[in-house]
This record gives sequence, C-alpha cells and structure tokens, in this order.
Amino acid sequence: MENMDDINLAIGERLKGLRRAKGQTLDQLAERSGVSRAMISRIERGEASPTAVLLSRLCVALGQSLSVFFAAEEAGPPLMRHADQPVWRDPQTGYLRRSVSPPGLGVDVVEVTFPPQAKVSYGAQPANQRQWQHVWLLEGEMELTVGDTVWTLQPGDCLFMPVADVLSFANKTDQPARYAVIIDIRKDDMP
Repeated sequence: MENMDDINLAIGERLKGLRRAKGQTLDQLAERSGVSRAMISRIERGEASPTAVLLSRLCVALGQSLSVFFAAEEAGPPLMRHADQPVWRDPQTGYLRRSVSPPGLGVDVVEVTFPPQAKVSYGAQPANQRQWQHVWLLEGEMELTVGDTVWTLQPGDCLFMPVADVLSFANKTDQPARYAVIIDIRKDDMP
C-alpha cells in the first residue's frame, strides 16, 4: 500500500497534469474553483492533502468528476493485490477510499470506510460527465442525497445513480459504514 506522502504526490501530479492539459494557469483554476492559488500550488507539489470537498471543487473547475480524477488512464495487469491498492484518507472527515480494481479498464471499484457522524457534501458536478455508479452498502447505514431525493441505505442495499447527481454522503450513526462503489468511468451515455 502506498503511504500518504506518495498518495499526496500522485494527487498533485494528476491535478497539475489535468490543469495543464486544460490550458489553465494556477490563477485561472483558483478563480474557477474558489480554491486559493496558494492551496492549489501546495496540492500540486504534494505538500497538502486536499479534502474530498476541495478536490471535488477543483475537479468541477476542470470539467470532470472526482471519480474520474482518481481513475487510472492506462490499463494495468488484471490482478490488483490488496497490498498494491491505493488508499486515500480524506483529511477532513477521515473517510478511507481504497481503489480495489485493476486500473484503466473502464470500470472502477472502490471500497470506502466512512466514519461515524461524518458527512461529505459536494457542490455541483460537471453536467457533461455521464458517469454512473452503484453504491452497495456492506456494513452500517448511509444517507445519500442524490438530486432532490434522500436515500437511506441499509446493509445489502445498492443504489444506482449518475455520479454528477450526488450531493452528499452521510453516516448519521455511531458506527462506521463500509460500502463498495462501482463506477462506470467510460463516457458512454447510459439510461
């Protein structure tokens, strides 16, 4: 498993690469995202670990979803050993995101451990992104706000939704929740 410094460096390199591919300066990305230029620079250098909310704001300004941000672009070997699965912890809520699936295959499988009493609220996602996801609750209870609807998931429940429509994930209980997210990261339009 990668350590947090390695993850922060990888996040920084990915952010810098996407920003440059879009032809944006640090100042332009700061203006579009509402994140300070200094913070973006620190993230790009791997000196700061962005929260899920902050990273989501940067992704929106770059015209993509947070799920696609974490997805690998190139296919790797067909087996992803547990010890090799990248893990990222949101410094604000402490939720743990483990990328389970082999990279670059068009579908991303993620395991999330969500702490008790934690909530992550996202701003608007880019509407041009039509990625879809299943959230399959394995343990605990989760509340997801998708568009105008609030869904409460119990163990075994699976919710299918467009990635761009998710406004928040919340665990209102005193126990951690664990769930799998299966994301279709292809640009295909689904039903």
